[in-house]
Amino acid sequence: MPNPMTQTREVIRIGQTTVTFLLEGRDTNAQLAMFEFTVPVGAKVPIPHSHEHYDETVYGIDGVLTFTVNGTPHNLGPGDSLFIPRGAVHGFNNFGQQDTKTLGVVTPALIGPEFFKEVAAIVNAGGPPDMEKIRAVYSKYGLKPAMKP
Repeated sequence: MPNPMTQTREVIRIGQTTVTFLLEGRDTNAQLAMFEFTVPVGAKVPIPHSHEHYDETVYGIDGVLTFTVNGTPHNLGPGDSLFIPRGAVHGFNNFGQQDTKTLGVVTPALIGPEFFKEVAAIVNAGGPPDMEKIRAVYSKYGLKPAMKP
């Protein structure tokens, strides 16, 4: 098993947001995945979505990120945590005056860097993102966009 503490960590850029995996399923016997993500002030963020096969827990490190879960907003600041259960529609925005850094933990580890790389390829291609392609990637990895086709 690779030692995640000695690996060079890849930063995945999706528009203005970055994602850095700290642990992948291969590191944890598929029990959990852990990643940091940064969201600059005013960044365009992912579409609200849900996932039926895994839970997500987020922990604030820097700044205040507003998560909306099933229509209820939650401000996540340094030291705050939020559990997002399977099936809950959620998304986030940085409405603050400071860039944010948040830790995300997914259990079990049914999502990894590949998902974020595929979304990044679409979002970073230039011009408005192809929403049909994004929907297809979401579906491939068990995410359900909460938007009308």
